Amino acid sequence: MSTAVVRRLARKALELAGVLLLASVGVFSLAVLLPGDPAVDILGAGRDPAEYAELRHDLGLDQPLVTRYLDWLGGALTGDLGHSVVPPQSEVTDRVLSALPVSFEIAVLGLLLALLIAVPTAMWSAYREGSAADRILGAGTFGILSVPSFLAGLLLILVLVNSAGWFPRSEWVRLGDGDLLGNLRHAFLPALTVALAELAMFTRVLRGDLIVTLREDYILAARAKGMGPLRILFADALRPSSFSLVTLLGLSLGRLIGSTVVVEYLFSLPGMGMLVVNAAGQGDYPMVQGAVLTIAVIYVILNAGIDLSYGYLDPRTRRVHV
Repeated sequence: MSTAVVRRLARKALELAGVLLLASVGVFSLAVLLPGDPAVDILGAGRDPAEYAELRHDLGLDQPLVTRYLDWLGGALTGDLGHSVVPPQSEVTDRVLSALPVSFEIAVLGLLLALLIAVPTAMWSAYREGSAADRILGAGTFGILSVPSFLAGLLLILVLVNSAGWFPRSEWVRLGDGDLLGNLRHAFLPALTVALAELAMFTRVLRGDLIVTLREDYILAARAKGMGPLRILFADALRPSSFSLVTLLGLSLGRLIGSTVVVEYLFSLPGMGMLVVNAAGQGDYPMVQGAVLTIAVIYVILNAGIDLSYGYLDPRTRRVHV
């Protein structure tokens, strides 16, 4: 490994550490601002003030914010995200590790579906730029983007679950239960709901970049040599046109893991979105802190990976970062 690459990786690691530190401060501060009193949530209203004070002391809520933050951060660095303050008072790490695979699976399956449809569609549309089919496709993707995810999910449930009975709606089957087919039957519709908006966005972005690439001189030379459209698209045009798509892919994966609240609610999925919403509603600030911090870490790491992948997509960018 060259010295320049080592320097670049070290600089990226320092940037990651700084971003994650700022994210931890934001997550801790946001959770502290949640309305309500955890002591009242746990004991209920109408108890003796001394009981509330004693519980706040046991939970460390009477400590200065800086002390509480440093204690929480130290535990988080060792994998201990604390305990829920709302019965049942389970460990936050266990709850997060139980909910994260659900959201991750839905997000990954949704993005895979979106890519499988968007990439060939965008390539076909870009190669036929300006045709009637290209204009119809553009209008179709714009229409899909205008449909909210909750409405798309409701339509899928009405048609494919309630009317056709092809898919189950609830009773999530985990991958660890050994029933892969059952898991996929439960995951397909939520993943499709997630994929609809993403595939429309991926198609429009990749199509625009491909159109620019297809006007490059080396592409025109390849056409003049009689190379077929499939070879031109896959071998010469797709890779340099993937910068925006790769960026969107990483941003979407990190965002979807924590923002599929509507989809998880519609399909009764025990994922990260439902975990955060339920914890916030109950005033369970350690659960909110742990879940949001986990999502933030995933988001930052994914974006760092995307940044490093640019050197593979176009070697010219390596000199920019060195």
